[in-house]
Amino acid sequence: MKKLRGLFRIIFGRTAFVILFMAIQLGILFGVFRWLEDYVHIIYAVSILLSAGVIIYIFNEPINSSFKMAWIVPVLVIPVFGVLLYIFVQMQFQTKLLARRLRSTIKSTAPYLNQDMAVQEKIRRSSQRSSHLIDYMKDYAGYPVYENTSVEYFPLGEDKFEALKRELRAARHFIFMEYFIVERGYMWDSILEILEEKVKEGVEVRVMYDGMCCLMLLPYRYPRVLEGKGIRCKMFSPIRPTLSTYQNNRDHRKIVVIDGQTAFTGGVNLADEYINRKVRFGHWKDTAVMLKGDAVNSFTMMFLQMWNVTEREQDDFGRYVLPRGAAETGEGETGGFVLPYGDSPMDREQVGERVYLDILNQAKNYVHIMTPYLILDDEMENALCYAAKRGIDVTIIMPHIPDKKYAYLLARTYYPELIEAGVKIYEYTPGFVHAKVFVSDDEKAVVGTINLDFRSLYLHFECATYIYRNPVVLDVEKDYQDTLRKCSRITMENCRDYSWGGKKLGRLMRLVAPLM
Repeated sequence: MKKLRGLFRIIFGRTAFVILFMAIQLGILFGVFRWLEDYVHIIYAVSILLSAGVIIYIFNEPINSSFKMAWIVPVLVIPVFGVLLYIFVQMQFQTKLLARRLRSTIKSTAPYLNQDMAVQEKIRRSSQRSSHLIDYMKDYAGYPVYENTSVEYFPLGEDKFEALKRELRAARHFIFMEYFIVERGYMWDSILEILEEKVKEGVEVRVMYDGMCCLMLLPYRYPRVLEGKGIRCKMFSPIRPTLSTYQNNRDHRKIVVIDGQTAFTGGVNLADEYINRKVRFGHWKDTAVMLKGDAVNSFTMMFLQMWNVTEREQDDFGRYVLPRGAAETGEGETGGFVLPYGDSPMDREQVGERVYLDILNQAKNYVHIMTPYLILDDEMENALCYAAKRGIDVTIIMPHIPDKKYAYLLARTYYPELIEAGVKIYEYTPGFVHAKVFVSDDEKAVVGTINLDFRSLYLHFECATYIYRNPVVLDVEKDYQDTLRKCSRITMENCRDYSWGGKKLGRLMRLVAPLM
């Protein structure tokens, strides 16, 4: 009966409704194509000209070559549909409107993200090479680097959960929460109980979650439920039954800001599998960091930028900013430099990928990586291979039990190429790795939401923390080594023995991997 109820929920639920209406729209499009078959000779001539024009246009677009190839293939194979699909994607007014609004909020928050030039000069004196990344982040990403910030690293979602509850209970002024996934269960119910208590104490509480949740995880009107409890709430880009690339850009960030003094980020969403309260793919390995101090200001502004995209009147941003040096740094590891940053699909500046590439290109001894997905563009694949070929210990930990079969099949297609170049690949045998971690040379680390795939690097809103010469980097590396001991190494023999069908299907999907 339980399985039957679940089946009925799927059949008559919002997901089926969305899929049905999208299928109807696709059916209408194909119907139009069939109707045009009577004019096939004219359409063929026009399509050849259109295809040639579109291909020339795509070649000259300032986008990654993998995306160019992913578009050129359908334009050549199915000219009419491919051309119309490309034109349809390029004409998405909702995406352009979102980009314009986001530029406006970013401009409004820019005065609160000024770089302390004394800190930047200190890094320059410390390492001229490393200072170039700081220059890039300030000038092109819009995020400064900070001192006076402590960092605490959490090797599991359970650890982050306990710290998060403790810090939420200590809130006095405001709580901002932005998550990709919120699902009712022990974790969210525990947090919601605390949020309700804080609202009664007069604390301003805002919750924002990605609109994908409205398909399966939460009722569509759930923001009204929270509003009834005194919690300001909104969905980012709710899923609607219309064909639109606007819905392809998801808010994949995980941010908590408390009183402008404490911030959390990392891979951990608000659902029970992230704290191993519910087992779905074996043991769930995830990571997070907590910041206390000046660097929290960047996460405050990231949240407000996204929140204000849909607001008629923008916030008074200065209300939520603490003067430099005013925030207490707590008991975490202090020293060194901390740079929180966001990445947006709306500005054609691949900040997340640039940071990862800089770490690979600057490494002197090792780069250790944890990622749940491995779907690479040419630039990232070449950087990984070149780092290994020049003698850097490049090691990647992947899941052994994947959450998405298609993503795992795609990842397997990169294994032989990477291993041949000297990259070491391990799979976490107890279950699923959801952590997004880069750590290098006992000197620098990144912990955040950014996976090694096209969706994170090009299509989603993301965030992370770059940590430089802070003692917590050693904690990240220690956890990496502890995790490695629970992994099995993938060899070329393993790659050859993998199922023939899986290898062929993965290779086929690589044709359209950038669009998946």
